[in-house]
Amino acid sequence: FREYSAEKESETWNRIKTTMYRTLLFLLLFTRISFGQTLYDPQQLYDEPGGMFDTDSLRTLDIYFYDPDYDSILQANWELASGLRLPATVQLSNGIMLDSVAIRYKGNSTFATAQDLNLPKLPLNLDMNEFVSGQKLMDYKKLKFANSILDPTFSTEITAYNIYRRYLPSGQANFVNVNIQNEPIGVYVNTQAVDGQFLKQHFGENDGAFFKCDPITQFGQPWQGGASDLTWLGTDSTEYYTSYNLKSDHGWQQLIDLIYTLYFEPEQMDSVLNIDRVLWAFAVNTVLSNLDTYNGFYQHNYYLYQTEDGLFQMIPWDLTETFVGALLWLEPDSVGLYEYDPFNGANSWWQPLCYRFTSDSADVFYQQLYAAHVRTVMEESLDEIAIGNYVAYLQNIAADAVEADPNRLFSMADFYSNVDAPLVIPTYATAGITSTVALRKAFLQSHPKLDLFPPNILNTSIIDIGGSAYVTTEIIGANQVELMVTVSPYNSKFKTFVMYDDGSNGDAVANDNLFTALLPYQQDGEDVKYYIRSRNSEAMRLDPQRAEYVFYIYSPTTGITEQVNESILSAYPNPTNRK
Repeated sequence: FREYSAEKESETWNRIKTTMYRTLLFLLLFTRISFGQTLYDPQQLYDEPGGMFDTDSLRTLDIYFYDPDYDSILQANWELASGLRLPATVQLSNGIMLDSVAIRYKGNSTFATAQDLNLPKLPLNLDMNEFVSGQKLMDYKKLKFANSILDPTFSTEITAYNIYRRYLPSGQANFVNVNIQNEPIGVYVNTQAVDGQFLKQHFGENDGAFFKCDPITQFGQPWQGGASDLTWLGTDSTEYYTSYNLKSDHGWQQLIDLIYTLYFEPEQMDSVLNIDRVLWAFAVNTVLSNLDTYNGFYQHNYYLYQTEDGLFQMIPWDLTETFVGALLWLEPDSVGLYEYDPFNGANSWWQPLCYRFTSDSADVFYQQLYAAHVRTVMEESLDEIAIGNYVAYLQNIAADAVEADPNRLFSMADFYSNVDAPLVIPTYATAGITSTVALRKAFLQSHPKLDLFPPNILNTSIIDIGGSAYVTTEIIGANQVELMVTVSPYNSKFKTFVMYDDGSNGDAVANDNLFTALLPYQQDGEDVKYYIRSRNSEAMRLDPQRAEYVFYIYSPTTGITEQVNESILSAYPNPTNRK
């Protein structure tokens, strides 16, 4: 009995010592997070409450054109694709009034639909700056009003933008009620323009090559050819004119170089394209069933901008067909829409970006990175209840104005019911929002490339050993752990450094699932940006999970105010065997 008790006492004591050791180490590491490591939050780049894109209220904008014949002039300008605008006075319901605002009609199918139905609710593009240099409306030079004429819920695009911006630079959106010449026109979705101001907001500059990736053919007009699919058409820039709309004063050669590299030097793509940004865009597209874009059925509805680090960034645009939307009308195979394959969708084999980075033919590394992004969006954002609650919040704000909208095509019953179920009528069909989410989530969760077990990252922090900063992370189930680091002001071009769990290179105890690496560049005096990339034979996980859009920052000027005592770590290399 005494021997049994002594044995049990020894086991208990060992457990206590192990717990004490781990607790001490955790406290020492956790204490340092606030001193040596901060988390970059790109959401700070977006509007604060009360800003132009605040969704908590619905403002009314009154437009007064100087020319009473404005409608016929603007319609003719749209059909000619002239881009010409007419001046108007605008007044926002918060009292702001601006003179000489330049306005034109915009859009494609939504314009043509309203025009065919002889409705005055045509999409609008407002430029405060064209006639009056420096003029802004609540800090914005340009706004775009989508008429949501084919969305019974009025909420699809706002809901989508709210999710997209969690993972990559994306626009903002909210409701606005519009009157023209004292006549009520209806509720629009106010979407942030992807323009020079947007580029400055997200990248700190705006003088790089900039393209809107949409064929130039107007809806209902004779087809002029072209597709924004990044297909190689040769070195003659004129061959690309019908496929891409150049928004900067230069850029054709840069676009050709990008496509050339994609086709003929794919191993060099990370020198001309922010691949991680593309994979995030593809991941959100596929999780939210936005199939009216590059890795869906139709290769358009995105921008490309080359930042000063030489990398093209993919920026999403026109999210009206998110959650399948009106594609339910255009594509008869509804199962194929809800169960669109993230890796081998309809165009994966002949659209070069999909083929290189997300299809079965892509490098396994890129497939795993893409899958990690898809899982993150699924885990964080593909929630039927959360999305339903957000739509209910939006509709509660807009309901009275929508009911009074003289130009809406659908009933208030459709306004509410199309959130949870498809709307199918003889001449039109559009998918439900939360019903799409439920079907999409069930499919993705069972997908063989997503139903895997990535490593589990428990904690990442900075410790000080001998006056140098080390990154340490506790990970279960990884056979390869890497520290990804950059000091680039563009938050790009992260370099790879191996992290160790072998009792060397700053690692205190071998095989205890604590991986460690010396943080590079800390002596240069610049902020060091980093994240963790862990892999096993099946899958990959990042920390922070939204990397590279979100990452940790170590500031040498702040440093670490306390140190992990090396003598503590060295005295207990295997705490269960110490007395």
